[in-house]
Amino acid sequence: MADSIEITINGETRFIQRDATVADLLGTLSLDVRKVAVERNLEIVPRSAYAATHLAAGDTLEIVHFIGGG
Repeated sequence: MADSIEITINGETRFIQRDATVADLLGTLSLDVRKVAVERNLEIVPRSAYAATHLAAGDTLEIVHFIGGG
């Protein structure tokens, strides 16, 4: 597991690839970047920064998925 790191997503521990970005993670989770909000270590990650925001060991993320309805 030398090429993976441990992070926490919505309270659940996960292992991801070492050089992953927020955009990579959302793709792995099959989440539409247009329908989620991501908080990393208590700071909101702007959608425009998903591809440039690299994840590090020990990061804590909260991901909120918006579901439309009416």
